Amino acid sequence: MEPIVDAIDEARASGTCLVGDITNSLASYTPLAESDLWATIFYELLGFSAADPEGLVAAAAQRLNALPEGARLCRAIAPHAPYSVSPALFRAIARHAGGGAISVHLGESADEVQFLRDGSGAWRALLETVGSWTPDWTVPSCDPVAYLDRLGIVSRNLLAVHGVHLTDGALTRLAAAGATLAACPRSNQWTGAGVPPIARFYEAGVKVAVGTDSLASVPNLNLFEELAEMRRLAPSVPAAALLRSATLVGAEALGFGGDLGSLDAGKQARLLAVRIPSATPDVEEYLLGGIQPDDLRWL
Repeated sequence: MEPIVDAIDEARASGTCLVGDITNSLASYTPLAESDLWATIFYELLGFSAADPEGLVAAAAQRLNALPEGARLCRAIAPHAPYSVSPALFRAIARHAGGGAISVHLGESADEVQFLRDGSGAWRALLETVGSWTPDWTVPSCDPVAYLDRLGIVSRNLLAVHGVHLTDGALTRLAAAGATLAACPRSNQWTGAGVPPIARFYEAGVKVAVGTDSLASVPNLNLFEELAEMRRLAPSVPAAALLRSATLVGAEALGFGGDLGSLDAGKQARLLAVRIPSATPDVEEYLLGGIQPDDLRWL
């Protein structure tokens, strides 16, 4: 539990007030409830060969419902990825969501794209090794976004995480649906997934949010450092668009757009002060330079 508390404290000290936390243990729920952070907690399910997908979702919902409610917490059930969740389980999760947020790892690796295209590759081999392969699975022969669209997952409630290997057509489909793509460029490069096409995300009109992924693949949970990497990868994207991704877009994707993410009447006063040198010519660009906790203060 202590590492979770330390991570929450680090995120808060780095300027974060809202997180989307993906968990398969719910160990973070109580620490988040006792912290100053707002959060949407995604209880992640896997099951490529699940015999009873409806029962699996019902059991997860029962576990979530047994947790104490918190005014600053939202709870949701989330599918892991196209190679680890069966079509029936995807549909069961979508039915349970009922229009609420759904997070899914999507377009993260070239192996995922290959698996959906022809049913081969590293993910097929892993499923066979662990005894989860099911021979009645029909190869969709399409890209990851088209596959999830067929299953009823692609909508304005979708939070697609990573998107490193999505084509322009797939990005356009996400944009048309009003879905949000969470970019995690530092993690993607460390894990070997590749370099996310940040500029293409924006050019396609997709709503882009900013994620750090976990401390297993990034050195810290400083969202300002994630923004600095996005700026390095996409120098043509307007600074205001990147800052909006780290604020209002993320808040709306996690279901808190009415409370957080912008300075508007009626919203929560979660105000962050940033120390900026007096001679700074462009404040927005300065904020994309990797602000450190020592230069931040919550008001």
